[in-house]
Amino acid sequence: MTTMTKPSSDITFQDFKDEILNDYKTALTSRECSLLGRREVLTGKAKFGIFGDGKEVPQLAWAKVFKNGDFRSGYYRDQTLMMSIGKLSIQQFFAGLYGHTSIEADPMSAGRQMGGHFGTHSLYEDGDWKNLTKQKNSSADISPTAGQMPRLLGLAQASKIYRNVKGIDTTKFSVEGNEIAWGTIGNASTSEGLFFETINAAGVLQVPMVISVWDDEYGISVHARHQTTKENISEILKGFQRDKNNKGYEILKVKGWDYTALVETYQKAERIAREEHVPVLIHVIELTQPQGHSTSGSHERYKNKERLDWEKEYDCISQMKLWMIANNIATEEELDVIHKNIKKDVRIGKKAAWNAFLQPILDEKAQGVSLIAAAAQKSANRVFITKIINDISDIQEPGRKDVVVACRKALRYLIGEDFSEKTALQNWLNAYIKEVQPKYSSHLHSTSKWSALNVKEVKPTYNKDTELVDARLIIRDNFDSIFNNYPETLIFGEDSGNIGDVNQGLEGLQDKYGELRVADVGIREATILGQGIGMAMRGLRPIAEIQYLDYILYALQIMSDDLATLQYRTKGKQKAPLIIRTRGHRLEGIWHSGSQLGGIINLVRGIHVLVPRNMTKAAGFYNTLLESDEPALIIECLNGYRLKEKMPSNIGEFKTPIGVVETVKEGSDITLVSYGSTLRIVEQAAKELIEVGINAEVIDVQSLLPFDLNHDIVKSVAKTNRLMVIDEDVPGGASAYILNEIVNTQNGFEHLDSQPKTLSAKPHRPAYGTDGDYFSKPSSEDIFEAVYEVMHEVNPEDFPKLR
Repeated sequence: MTTMTKPSSDITFQDFKDEILNDYKTALTSRECSLLGRREVLTGKAKFGIFGDGKEVPQLAWAKVFKNGDFRSGYYRDQTLMMSIGKLSIQQFFAGLYGHTSIEADPMSAGRQMGGHFGTHSLYEDGDWKNLTKQKNSSADISPTAGQMPRLLGLAQASKIYRNVKGIDTTKFSVEGNEIAWGTIGNASTSEGLFFETINAAGVLQVPMVISVWDDEYGISVHARHQTTKENISEILKGFQRDKNNKGYEILKVKGWDYTALVETYQKAERIAREEHVPVLIHVIELTQPQGHSTSGSHERYKNKERLDWEKEYDCISQMKLWMIANNIATEEELDVIHKNIKKDVRIGKKAAWNAFLQPILDEKAQGVSLIAAAAQKSANRVFITKIINDISDIQEPGRKDVVVACRKALRYLIGEDFSEKTALQNWLNAYIKEVQPKYSSHLHSTSKWSALNVKEVKPTYNKDTELVDARLIIRDNFDSIFNNYPETLIFGEDSGNIGDVNQGLEGLQDKYGELRVADVGIREATILGQGIGMAMRGLRPIAEIQYLDYILYALQIMSDDLATLQYRTKGKQKAPLIIRTRGHRLEGIWHSGSQLGGIINLVRGIHVLVPRNMTKAAGFYNTLLESDEPALIIECLNGYRLKEKMPSNIGEFKTPIGVVETVKEGSDITLVSYGSTLRIVEQAAKELIEVGINAEVIDVQSLLPFDLNHDIVKSVAKTNRLMVIDEDVPGGASAYILNEIVNTQNGFEHLDSQPKTLSAKPHRPAYGTDGDYFSKPSSEDIFEAVYEVMHEVNPEDFPKLR
């Protein structure tokens, strides 16, 4: 153990001792919560437990340099840090373990995540920002290993932007860019690609990021020799170490049980990151995991006696206790008394959390049972219903599921009977589900006044002498207007900066607005997304550009697990209004013709997915989103930049509404529904169909998520009585989703006189070249013949067989 650090001259030795004793109490509190938490899982009160035991002392040192305005992006071992900075109490710890659905009881996630997933509140009840510089902040955790890393990069980059870009209102978000983004990860998870991608990107960007690797030599049961080359992550990252000639990292290594060395190491890391904006990696070695990975198993199964004995001796709290005794901070007897009192405090907090969790459900159970019993007295099936009452009454610690199941099953025995007690039970159950469901399902999207759905449409206007221009100029000039009017906006992506993107939609804008606001980045899609998420969580309005829709698959996990769930998993207490810009659809190339929307729309619920047919519509979506507080994916048509469109006179002001379809051609015989580049082909086919007497109505979806909120498509189907969805995704992809929305959600089946049809691409990637595109995706001829076949089935006399 390192010798005791001399207290600074501005505090007394007694104050110094008190600080250490408080640290020790926090560590013991955290440990006892872990130990008792495991028991709560094994007794069935909680479903799963994953705890931070063995990592307590390093987090005490970390907490000393974690300042107001700083952000954490960590994982499920960081409970001691949260307790140290005053963001997690004993009762809140257990409320999270039980899954308490109150955001006051479980401020981490209102029971939506398992315990050990931490976050703070960035927003007021109305969805507006709090002053993040006046509080210590933690971005909301996710479980996927290393999934916190890309977001960490963006949280750190925000400080660089705030320090170096002028004109941004930083009041609520930054004090001269002095904030650090602190990350944590387990040693085994450093094997993930997301870790290495983030490490490299932060070294390139030179951002104030400090990442701690908690190294206990295992990843669940798998030893480091199977995880990491040389079994040592700091050793293999030595090439990132900065020197006098090259920028890079400061890499530090420290034993996780050495309290004073940890304090000194974290102080050094803080100074470098905060003052110099240099990333730091702290490899915290010789840590332990006293209870194993989680409640799913015991570590005695995979650790030998020698390792277990070592872990017992070098447990960080045990070593801290020995150090305190040796340095006359406290006697062993005094520390034992502290430990005894903390055990009592944890038991009291646990009991309070359980009672607060259970009592409302017991009250709800009593109401339900009373109504079931009243109905049973009037029912011919009283005997069967009484068994249901007895069964639910025997459950001493029920869940809401038990209450609802009992009521639902009782109502089965009341089918065909009619009396007021039955009606009372029905009404109560319906009201109860309506009240309870939002506890588990609310806040997938913003509920604030800044919801994208509240932004009103503003149509583009045109001068009399408006010229047709390359469509890319509309996007370019609209971005110019955005960057001029919104100093907090910035865009970054592969080729986005110097050359103005591969399709010249950002031409000249880097020269005008600087390399930080219009930036080139490396080929690393996941961390491009992460940059956007982190910066958006700190009040900036980033636009993350993924060069082609096909490449978004690299970032899809981060979109799905992190960005899409953020509002939901925090019950509206955090937001990241990131705009993701990409381009896709028909480019006649197997890897550059992305239309894999069937997968995307089912993986990113919580993100708006917008599919404009031209650049004017796309520009309008950007303008709409910048007035909202929600994330979205905008897919521009890759083959549309050189097509001609009229230049609007109100560039930067017009807004395309989200969730609203547009009828681009009226008709009476059949409704054709499509989006994006394929919409132009549908329009061409519709013109050709007129020549054979078929008048098709053509509707542009525009927005896949959300979809046709006004149910305008079903109104068209009510008129035409026939429906076809045309899409360049694979069969069963977006076309199946659209069809389900129209036929089932909008009850379009009520108006159909013919079988609804889908026309999609072949079930493989599009083949290369013009012919490859023609034989892989729906063509104008395919659409013509498919529609003609529908009309042939309806009226073979007027529409004889074509082929």
